[in-house]
Amino acid sequence: MRIAYLTAGAAGMYCGSCLHDNALARVLQRRGVDCVLLPVYTPIRTDEEDVSSSRVFFGGINVYLQQKWPWVRFLPRWLLRTLDAPWLLNLATKRVAGTDPGFLGALTVSMLRGLDGRQRQAVEQMVAWLADELQPDCLVFSNLLIGGCIPAIRQRASLAAARIVVTLQGDDIFLEHLREPFRSEAIARMSQIAEQVDAFLVHSRFYAEKMGELLGIPAEKFVVIPLAIDLSPFEGEAAVEAAVEREAEQASEPAEVSSAAIRAASGGGATARPLRIGYFARLAPEKGLHQLVDAFIALAQRPGNERCELHIAGWQGPQHQAYVEGLVARLDAAGLSERIQFHGSPDLAGKRRFLESLDLLSVPTVYQEPKGLFVLEAWAAGVPVLQPHHGAFPELLAAGGGRLFPADDPEAFATALEALAGDAAALRQLGEEGRRRVRQRHTLEAHADALLQALCGESLAKPLEISGG
Repeated sequence: MRIAYLTAGAAGMYCGSCLHDNALARVLQRRGVDCVLLPVYTPIRTDEEDVSSSRVFFGGINVYLQQKWPWVRFLPRWLLRTLDAPWLLNLATKRVAGTDPGFLGALTVSMLRGLDGRQRQAVEQMVAWLADELQPDCLVFSNLLIGGCIPAIRQRASLAAARIVVTLQGDDIFLEHLREPFRSEAIARMSQIAEQVDAFLVHSRFYAEKMGELLGIPAEKFVVIPLAIDLSPFEGEAAVEAAVEREAEQASEPAEVSSAAIRAASGGGATARPLRIGYFARLAPEKGLHQLVDAFIALAQRPGNERCELHIAGWQGPQHQAYVEGLVARLDAAGLSERIQFHGSPDLAGKRRFLESLDLLSVPTVYQEPKGLFVLEAWAAGVPVLQPHHGAFPELLAAGGGRLFPADDPEAFATALEALAGDAAALRQLGEEGRRRVRQRHTLEAHADALLQALCGESLAKPLEISGG
């Protein structure tokens, strides 16, 4: 079996989908599976070994230029190919601060139109390369938004029998930000494309139900595969080194620093360190960092929580600079500037150290999260989570590893945060539950097994009962 795995690059930032797709492709390759990871739009950025192809399809520069000036597609092929060079795409994405919403909507619809869109030449080139050179038995798309080429693939005789599988993992969030009439046009086109897809992979029943209703996908086409991560950075020598580092750090903490929860954990000793509440995701409004900041301010102002700290890590785009600056100003005004710390966008080793330094992680997404990769990463480090009761979080936390609070209720969020901050025993128990859970259910090896079954057309479970699908 030869697999063509198409994953959408994220314009130079660390992206959960890219990280997951790269890790999964690496596991498949190590098993001897002929899996070729093909970036779309831009090269991927990963904090682990990058196993993706150096060739980028639908290069972002070409896609943009052909949408804005259709005559660009008549330029010499060598010039168009040069515009897809990874180094040039990486350079260009560093300078991009945002895209006009109207243009983005028109571009999205054009890409979904495939051979009928302005990027027709790019579709023809990719399909020809797949048919003549790669000749895959199966194709995996990391989302349906990059699936405008699927009808053209079905029309190619040598690819017509290839099994096509699409992972749905955030398509609705992108669609919600499109203006009308582009949003409705995109949904209609995606619904048509979905009819030519053999199976859809999702990481939660919640998302299967939501996307089934949105796109009219029948329940029998869905396969629920639990999200997975690479656990190796959190095991073996790496884990031992992290534990030693943490013990040394705790031993060096100033004696006067303490918190209610850690004092309880250490029997009231004066050498306990402060409770560290963490956030690890993009620094963006949709990820809910402002909600965590508000809850932290409320927590810090309540008696007994004077020594809690807030540690923030993640990629920040230039378009969100004012947003982050506003949060910093809000914390300064509350007199908490010395109790917050920004850790930038760490690499793999830095991510492990950051997570293992925390006592609790919370990423209170505003949207209904379809997967929650950061939850698994926290669990791998033995850190419990506090998440809103929506999206995939209730399913993820059904067997423990954290607690839920009512979404869109700031007071309830602050109260839940305070309850956990003051209960060291619960933090330890939930952290261990999460550690066990991620190793039992969310390994890349199990995910690879499930994916291969789906690609072979084998049933993994009972058909989903999806209302409105």
